[in-house]
Amino acid sequence: MQVRNDYFQSPASPISGKLRVLLIEDETLFARAVIKRLRQAGYDCEGADTLAGGRAVIRQFMPDIVLLDMRLPDGNGMELLAELIAKGLPVIVMTAYGEVNDAVSAMKQGATDYLKKPVDLEELLLAIGKAQRSATLKHQLDHSRQRDSHAAEGVEFIGESPAMQAVQNQIQRIARLVSVADVAPPTVLITGETGTGKDVAARLLHHSCNNSERPFVHVDCASLPADLIESELFGHEKGAYTSAQGSRCGLIEAAEDGTLFMDEIGELPLTLQAKLLNVLERRMVRRLGSTRERPVPARFVAATNRDLQQMVLNGHFRADLYYRLNVLNIEMPPLRERGGDVLLLARHFAQQTARRYGLPHREYSADAMQSMREYPWPGNIRELKHQISRGVLLSRGHEINAADLALPLLSGISTLDKAASPVATTLEEAEKTLIVNALKQSGGNVSEAARLLGITRMTIRYRMEKHGLKDG
Repeated sequence: MQVRNDYFQSPASPISGKLRVLLIEDETLFARAVIKRLRQAGYDCEGADTLAGGRAVIRQFMPDIVLLDMRLPDGNGMELLAELIAKGLPVIVMTAYGEVNDAVSAMKQGATDYLKKPVDLEELLLAIGKAQRSATLKHQLDHSRQRDSHAAEGVEFIGESPAMQAVQNQIQRIARLVSVADVAPPTVLITGETGTGKDVAARLLHHSCNNSERPFVHVDCASLPADLIESELFGHEKGAYTSAQGSRCGLIEAAEDGTLFMDEIGELPLTLQAKLLNVLERRMVRRLGSTRERPVPARFVAATNRDLQQMVLNGHFRADLYYRLNVLNIEMPPLRERGGDVLLLARHFAQQTARRYGLPHREYSADAMQSMREYPWPGNIRELKHQISRGVLLSRGHEINAADLALPLLSGISTLDKAASPVATTLEEAEKTLIVNALKQSGGNVSEAARLLGITRMTIRYRMEKHGLKDG
């Protein structure tokens, strides 16, 4: 079967940038009218009047959208529909009066839309525009899934400390709980200081719940523009406000049945906290300017480095939203409480940086390892990663030494009252004096003294032994 060309002219070049539409229709007069109107509207068009001809044109023309008649000389359009859907092509089916069952079956198989004959050409244009927007959104979501899937490859908690083992066990328990639940998954609140890896915890939770093929939408509440945050989260309809030129789905909708990760939730304006609470309670979202509500099957995970309980007391965060978010809590430990994990992470980041810049792998010198153990890392893992990258890039010898890392000397001792520390003549004496004062201030509690100094319990015990200071 050959493609009929008596009323279908050669298409414009595929590089023209125009949307390519393939019409598979055997009614000549109707086909001519459709082609003429679509070309007037700026589309590239090609056509065929049989299933076999349609398959041939698809190989040459590579259409963006297919208009498919259900009754053709060599078979039913349903035979070709499955092939088109498998190729990811949006399909608008056209049915004659009395063929509603075919239209219903086509929609079930994945057709984008259907139109009854005789087809109104302006209605057809609207249907094509709608199909184009749906295809664009699907492509964006597919790209987002692929990007997040690649980003999550190799994402793991690096560390053997009891604190991190506890976090990993907690994530696995939550994942098992979610996997057996038939209702909406419970919300999870991840807390911890800046740079402790809250976003990594959220991604691991997402993938631990068998969601690797589902979207993971990361929303940074602190960076969303104040005048657009509502529209970004909840979406809008055309004309909802002055610059709303078309309909747009919000980030909550975009999460679909995956995970919506709301980072820095403490920065969400009070005016929107009530609206978010309503979404969490009812599992429905309504776009700006719309009267229609849409279901929200996504899992909600929030994170913050702020004290939400104190914010509630100060009137800066809604108490009901806090209780709704804090159903399950994961607390990320600061790096200073993770002991030997510091060196494990340092080696990992050093190898990562060396590979990225094509540099030889270097180990750490003894003084570099000692400085990393003693430094309190106020910026946590994020600070560690940046300092290690700096050390790898600036190191010129066979090892990375303390000078390459350039860590601040005895950082964190400012937590003590400096007025209580007498002037010392040497660094060793100053260190001993600081530890003595910290122990006095804590009533002999070694753990509390370590916290005041911004170092680990292991480090302070090492220093106490060095200076001949006894516990208690």
